[in-house]
Amino acid sequence: MSMTQTETETSAAAAAGGARTDEAATLITGARERIDALDDRIIGLIQERMAVSAVIQESRIASGGRRVNLNREMEVLAHYRDALGKPGTALAMTMLELCRGRI
Repeated sequence: MSMTQTETETSAAAAAGGARTDEAATLITGARERIDALDDRIIGLIQERMAVSAVIQESRIASGGRRVNLNREMEVLAHYRDALGKPGTALAMTMLELCRGRI
């Protein structure tokens, strides 16, 4: 039993996450691959930031200071908020949490 064109399009749309044409499905697939690559880069940069933060914390503690500098964290929060709006603050908080206390 063969599928009608509408059934074929519906099947292709479901496979492409709702895209109605093969062209749209191809564009969506390519864009998702790009997002996955960007996510991998972002994760790598956060891991690099975590390592640099650990060096700073170790140096601060070794010199008799505190592990966390709240004034600096407020600067980071403001920077992200200014660049990305209110959601930027939440993103920065998550990043700061990832970077704290790893030593």
